Order: sequence, then structure tokens, then C-alpha cells
Amino acid sequence: MAKEKMVFKSTFAGRELVIETGHTSELTNGSCWVRCGETVVMANVTASAKPREGVDFFPLSVDYEEKLYAVGKIPGSFLKREGRPTEKATLTSRMIDRPIRPMFPKDMRNDVSVVVTVLSSDLDNAPEILGFLAASIAISISDIPFNGTIAAMSVGLVDGEIILYPNTAQRAVSDLELTVAGSSDKIVMIEAGANEVPNDMMLKAIAAGHDEIKKLVSFIEEIKAAIGKPKFAFESKEVPHDLLDAVLGEFGDAFKQALDTNDKNIREERLLPIKDAIHEKYDPQYAETDPTLLDEAIYKAQKVIVRRWLLDEQKRVDGRGMDEIRPLAAEVGLLPRVHGSGLFTRGQTQVLSVATLGPVSDAQMLDGIDEDEEKRYMHHYNFPSYSVGETRPSRGPGRREIGHGALAEKALVPVLPSVDEFPYAIRVVSEVLSSNGSTSQGSICGSTLALMDAGVPLKAPVAGISCGLITEGDRWMTMVDIQGLEDFYGDMDFKVGGTKKGITAIQVDIKIDGLTMDIIAEAFAKTEKARNYILDEIMLKAIPAPREQVSRYAPKQRSTIIPVDKIREVIGSGGKVIQKISAECEVKIDITDDGKVFILGIDQENVDRAMYIVETIAKDPEVGAIYKGKVTRLMNFGAFVEIAPGKEGLVHISKLENYRVEKVEDVVQPGDEVYVKVTEIDDQGRINLSRKDAMNDLAKKSKK
Repeated sequence: MAKEKMVFKSTFAGRELVIETGHTSELTNGSCWVRCGETVVMANVTASAKPREGVDFFPLSVDYEEKLYAVGKIPGSFLKREGRPTEKATLTSRMIDRPIRPMFPKDMRNDVSVVVTVLSSDLDNAPEILGFLAASIAISISDIPFNGTIAAMSVGLVDGEIILYPNTAQRAVSDLELTVAGSSDKIVMIEAGANEVPNDMMLKAIAAGHDEIKKLVSFIEEIKAAIGKPKFAFESKEVPHDLLDAVLGEFGDAFKQALDTNDKNIREERLLPIKDAIHEKYDPQYAETDPTLLDEAIYKAQKVIVRRWLLDEQKRVDGRGMDEIRPLAAEVGLLPRVHGSGLFTRGQTQVLSVATLGPVSDAQMLDGIDEDEEKRYMHHYNFPSYSVGETRPSRGPGRREIGHGALAEKALVPVLPSVDEFPYAIRVVSEVLSSNGSTSQGSICGSTLALMDAGVPLKAPVAGISCGLITEGDRWMTMVDIQGLEDFYGDMDFKVGGTKKGITAIQVDIKIDGLTMDIIAEAFAKTEKARNYILDEIMLKAIPAPREQVSRYAPKQRSTIIPVDKIREVIGSGGKVIQKISAECEVKIDITDDGKVFILGIDQENVDRAMYIVETIAKDPEVGAIYKGKVTRLMNFGAFVEIAPGKEGLVHISKLENYRVEKVEDVVQPGDEVYVKVTEIDDQGRINLSRKDAMNDLAKKSKK
């Protein structure tokens, strides 16, 4: 017998929000349904009773599931069931994971699973934000330890006006796609894509989102107070203070000497004998009871040293100032046969980006629950094990790689030319060659270089940089361009991509309970100054502007618009006409339903020839116009010439030459290509042509 449903209602950015729980998923630790409009999202959370043996981290998994039945679709795959998550679902899983992870106790090792399922979607009420709320509520009312109540809000910017939880129409014209998560007093996550939005406007949008979050947090707290379960006790894996103090006391100076270098390889070499010495001394005491404890103590000891350096001495391990960027380098045109390439280096972080141009039909087809059906710009990010000096086989992109590629994609999409201005599908692949912090921002810089090298007319170049944070109580300080160690032991990785005009992308990862607006404002100011420096002093000196022409190995393109009622004539019965043009001219032709025609080929003359044929078919012949046609058959009285597929006219024998012609075959043969002028179109649509008049007109033009 099903349990009684409990319902809680509130408002959500001016819309009714309904929370239902208690009636489903009885065996979970926590469960709820969230409704807004006709969008329904379910969240279920479970936790293991005890940790798995040997686990030295908090094993949290977050899965956001898009079910195509939610929008009345049957999956298009052969199996007719959902396959691997879409890229958007993967990114939403990451978006939920990042802010909730710091809220769990750091010393807990129980497995926790969060599964968010979209049951119904009306498109206007985006399920991603509702999914975050569902996850937060399910965890809050469960018996799983959780150190805070958080909520999320999406924010748009339409005609300069901030819009909370924008609907489909508003999202389509918004200059900002911002997601903010937070508690009642702090921001715990920011993710954004923007059309060069200035810092001050971005701060206003974040603040507006946080104001709505505070209301949602109060609502969740009411639900928690009404039905929340007592939190279960767990086996703490916190390092004992006496062990940490002992390690720091005996090995602290050795750690300092090992860490004090800007070379990651040297640092790792120096640390190995220290770690061995610690294990040799303390293994007899701790190895059997808790084999992960010593490694955690070693990690904590290094963390204490690095944080003390930064907070107390304003010292960075590589000797830089707090706002100093590591040595930079940029190079373009490294690979001869690709369409565009760029290599960006910042310290020991190095990213090679390669751009490829293709026909518009190469755009990626999307099979998700939203209205987006294709993606013209694709950015893929690869992080091989050799980039961090490790040895393991490649197994395809994981969530981190997908997330970093999506961040770079967000940063660059706002500056790409429209498909009408530049009718290509574009793919950029960023290969991380060496990693010591902030490779995602290196991929933004390298990809800008590659796109400019490929001749993509960007509206403005984009650079990316990260800002770190160290906190202790009310004390805090930020530093620009964090390397791996500062990210590992710090509290924040605040990544910002943008142009000189404004921000195009943000992704913020934090390890603490949240950020104040003062911290966010300082991060914006520092990253803006840093990215402008990178643009002026490094990137634009490597390539000041996009190349005027695409690579000789890239397909050449032309585009036009034809009347919709002429599309059938250009395609032909069974595609015969368009296939013939494509084969003869060695091009690829794409035609959209609204009459846009895109022609791509390696040879520009062939592209021009194909365009000429298409336009000739699409436009009715005009008296006085000159065409290049092909002789199809000869008669005693003249020759028939095809000026376009399906459009044929007669050149009378008297119109073949400027002199008297006795036999038609003395002048032309079937298959000859000739220039002809339309002299008449009779009331039955028959076309009369003149080779003589065409030659005379062309001769006059050449003399001029």
C-alpha cells in the first residue's frame, strides 16, 4: 500500500513550485518530485551503510537522466532506448555535482548516489534548475549528513533587463545564460555563457539570482523542518591532530624545500623520498588499522604549508606575485595540412588546438529533450595521461573532458560569425600536451589562435584565465593564474573567458561553503586585467587578425538564397539534378527548407561553376542574359543548348556565327560548352538563343 503523498507549495521566479514526496521510492534515503508548469523532475538519493575498504575520498556520483518520453519522443537509435547521456545531460550532472559536493562532510567515505530523472518537460520550464532543486531537497530531507541547504536559479539578460528563470522565447534572445547556486548567505557555484557581458552587469545578474535563491532556501528549510530525517552517524576519516602535528613537526621543513619550485616534475621527485620516509616510520602503527590515513596526513601536511605560505607570507611556490601570470607563449600555423592550428603555453600548461572547417551539413545532430536539434560549432577537449606525466590507456572523454570542452565552446560561440557570414560547420579539438593548472582556459586561448589561423572572421579574440582563493575564517586572498598545486590545495578555481568588451564564459569550482560578492567582484577584476594582458602581449602578437583567406586545404564556399518554390527544381526528381551538379563540379551542396544554398568544394572555380548552375536553375531565363551552356543535340536548322538542367533553348543556324553557316556541325558538336544569349522567350515558354550575339557582347566587354 502506497504511503500518503506530502505536498509543499511555493513560488519560483513568479511561478508556482510544487514539491511532492513520500509516495514513491520508499527504499531510498531521500526522494522527491518537483513540478513547475508541466515539467516534472524526480530525485532519488541513496547512501551505503559503511565505506568500502581502502577508499580515501568521498565517493559521490550524480546522474541527470533525460528520458525522451518526457517530451513524447521515441529514441532514434536501433535499440529504441536511451543510450549514453547527451552532452547536455552530462554537463547538468556536473552542474549539480559541483555545488553539492562541498556540502557533504569532508571526512565521510560512504558512497552517495544522486539520480535526477526528467519525467516530463514542457520546454518553457527548463528541467535543469528543477533537477538541482530536487537533488537539494532529496538530500536535505534524507538521513544523509549534509552541511547546508542550497538552491539554484537561472538568469537571462534580454534587452538589458535581468530575467529570472527565462522561458524558451526569452532564452532564444538572451545575451546571458547564467546558472547560480547558493546558500542563504553565499554563492556556491557560477556557470555562464554570455555575449560579452561587462563585469558590473554580470555581478548584478548574480546578485539577482542569489536574491531568489534565498527565498528557495527558506522554503527548503521549511520542508526539512517538517519531514526531514535525523542524520545518520558515520565513521570519520579525519586525520588525527597528533598524527598531522607529528608529520609537520618532523617533515615540515623537508616538505617546504620539496614544494618550493616552479617545476612540477622536480617537485614530485623531491616528494617521493619524504613520503617513503613517513610510511616507513608510521606504517607499523597505522597500516593495518587504516591504510589510507597516512596518505591523507601527507596531503594535509602539504596543504597546511601551501596555505600558510599564501595567507601569511604572500608567497607562491613558484615565486610569482599574487597577480603575476606565468611565462606565456603563442604560436600559429604549426600543422601544414590542417585548416588552422594554435599552440598556447602558460608555464607548464600547454594546449594545442586544431580547427577544421566543413559543410554546414556537418553540424552535430542533437537527440535530447530540448528544442536544439543541431550544433554548428563543436569544441572537443582531450586530456591524455601523458599531459600529467602518468601512464594509463586512453578510454575516451570523461565528464571532466566534456565539461572543459563545453566551457571553451561557450567562451567562443558569442564571437563566431553567423552561418550567413561564414557558411561553415566548425570543429576545434584541444589537445592538452602538458598540464599544470587551468588547461580549460589554455584551450580557450589556443582555440582562438586556431580559429584565427583558419580564417574564421571572429568578432573579437577571446582569452581565458583563472583566479584562485585561500580562506581562513574571515580572512581571504585571491591570486591570478593558479597552477595545479594552488588549485589542489586552494578553495576556488574561478575560470573566466572573455574579450576586451566583456565576459563570454564562467565556470567556478569551490571547495568551501561559498563565496561572498566581494570575492566574486575581485575575481572578475583580476581576471579581466589578466585576459587583456594575454590578448595584447601574447595572442595578438602571434596573429593580429584572422587570416583573410581560409587554408588552401579547407573547402571553399559560396552561398545564396533561392525561391522556396525552386528548391525542387534544383534538387530534381530523386535528387538527380543536385547529384549531377555535385559530381560534375566536385562539390557538396546543402539546401535548407527556407531556400539557403551552401556550396563547398576544394577548387574555387568548381564552386563558382556549381553556384552558376544553381542560380541559373533557380532564376527564370531573362531576355538579354548570357549563359554558358552545353550543346545537347543538333538539327538541320540549329543546335539545342542546355543552359541549366531542365532548361534548353534553340540556337538557330543563322545565330551560330557572324558569317553564313552551311552546316550546324561545322561550328558545334554535342557536348561542346558555348556562351549563348537569350533573344526571345515566346508565349509557350520556348527559349531562343544566339551564340553570335553572346560572342559579340563578350568581345565588347573584354575591349572595355
